[in-house]
Amino acid sequence: MTAIAPGLVIAAPRSASGKTTITLGLLRAFKRRGIAVRGLKCGPDYIDPAFHQAASGLPSLNLDAWAMSPDLVARLAADTATGADLTLCEGLMGLFDGVPAPEGRSGSSADIAAAAGWPVLLVIDVSGQSQSAGAIVKGCATFDPRITIAGVILNKVGSERHRRLVTEAINRTGIPVLGSVPRDAEASLPERHLGLVQAEETAGLEAILDKMADLVEAHIDLDGIRRAASVPNLTGSHSGLALKPPGQRIALARDAAFSFMYPHHLAGWRKAGAEIVPFSPLANEAPPADCDICWLPGGYPELHAQTLSKASHFMAGLRQFAENKPVHGECGGYMALGQSLIDASGAEWPMAGLLGVKTSFAKRNMMLGYRDVTLEAAGPLGAKNTRLRGHEFHYATVTDLGGDEPLVIARDAYGSPPSPAGSRRGNVTGSFFHVIAEAQSGDDDLGH
Repeated sequence: MTAIAPGLVIAAPRSASGKTTITLGLLRAFKRRGIAVRGLKCGPDYIDPAFHQAASGLPSLNLDAWAMSPDLVARLAADTATGADLTLCEGLMGLFDGVPAPEGRSGSSADIAAAAGWPVLLVIDVSGQSQSAGAIVKGCATFDPRITIAGVILNKVGSERHRRLVTEAINRTGIPVLGSVPRDAEASLPERHLGLVQAEETAGLEAILDKMADLVEAHIDLDGIRRAASVPNLTGSHSGLALKPPGQRIALARDAAFSFMYPHHLAGWRKAGAEIVPFSPLANEAPPADCDICWLPGGYPELHAQTLSKASHFMAGLRQFAENKPVHGECGGYMALGQSLIDASGAEWPMAGLLGVKTSFAKRNMMLGYRDVTLEAAGPLGAKNTRLRGHEFHYATVTDLGGDEPLVIARDAYGSPPSPAGSRRGNVTGSFFHVIAEAQSGDDDLGH
């Protein structure tokens, strides 16, 4: 049997503590040592896994404790850890931050650590404090009995004296300090409206990752981190298939405009025997006619609206495909399937016209949060009344929904009344909803 690698969750008491920089630096530093290290990401984040893969050279994926059952989390964690030497799972927000839900289903990094059985490496931004950091570490260590804090990394340390004061305070908790990164150390990634600029679009990414690794190697105990990692019993009985393949041959739009596709879906579909056939709308490529379904993921169509609108071969091929076969669009893909898209400058560009929706990026309104949806009709996402869990994250607004039937009835994680969402017309479906996993029969409801 192939060995399961030891692992850690890299978390923090709050956002903007340096988790991403530390995670990427560790991944690249371990890779440079010849260690097969795999990255993972807590929560619904499309962008970080691509950076993990760039840093480590191995695929990464997402684990989401709200949308996925603990059994599915454990199964995917086991699949990722099999055959590697080490796994590092980057947390989201603060360690215990999530939504109202039964224990283990809030979507927090702590829930992932508990489901996978990984200890936590805590990254603390110690700027503006010294001994109080010890109280923060003790609080994190005792707040949730399901998890173990295996070590601490100090970030933004101001001086040797500052480091000593903080370290002495944390040592009183019995939890080791495994590194301290100086306050003036600079190694960062560019950002835009949906988070970091995507890995494949980041100029000089290799140099940035090497700089992060240099920073980590100079200030963090890599051997100590490997010792802190543990090999839990990742034996989830779940198959690991979060969503059934929508077809045998899946035409997948894949370029800078359509890149938000969860790695665990692609891996699961391939494992189930499906074939993924990528094509590029921005390169004016049509979906291959010999595929069973066309899937347009989310991404940044608003940044490429003119190019997409003028991609006549893509648009004609997409419309022809939709005459006889299903086409599904998530978020950005939904926008491209609509009547038109207004870009940031206010210019309106015709889209595929396969759905009635019109969207605008000039009129921005951030929509963010988990969604629990039920399908109103059979389609690529499943049979009628199939229940799915996922999320929305976009700034585009709907200026005209058109006259199409809704795709789903949706609820959020805070008890909002169920409401129709998305669109369906003939073989074409779409919504701003990104599916993470099909709800399991044993899943609890939203928990409010």
